[in-house]
Amino acid sequence: MKKGKTNKLTGFRTFKSQYGTIDSTNLKSIYLNIQTWVEPKKEVENWNRVVLNMSRGVKHSVYEHLNRDLFDDKFIVDLDLRTSGIQVKKKSFMNLEVNLYVKEHMDFKSPKLKKQIKSLIQSVYSDVFNKNEHFKFYLTKNGNTRVIKTKTQIV
Repeated sequence: MKKGKTNKLTGFRTFKSQYGTIDSTNLKSIYLNIQTWVEPKKEVENWNRVVLNMSRGVKHSVYEHLNRDLFDDKFIVDLDLRTSGIQVKKKSFMNLEVNLYVKEHMDFKSPKLKKQIKSLIQSVYSDVFNKNEHFKFYLTKNGNTRVIKTKTQIV
């Protein structure tokens, strides 16, 4: 019997995001996953330092914006970006996974949970990705971005 579930989050132009759990019946942890392609804006001598600082920025952003009523203070951030192949005018794949631990039992399909997760991802995007001076972010390797549909109201 399958217990794991995932849910895609939309509304982001430069990355794909989803959240999920490995056991939806006995919900103890949730993972957030952000996938994107990065292209360096300029040449840097030590890419390891740049990626470590970016990982550190994600940790600080998650810690600042984490809802303490729903989630435990402890969390895991895994930023996967291979530093050996980073070159200017070449895109590299980046995967970011954040594991959060739930304080109390809740339904995985709860709108409250989805809202908190989306808010957390938006804060990481605005704090880390949007202000990043070393990388440009793309949805796909060939440089596409997602068109965000807006609702128009006829007055």
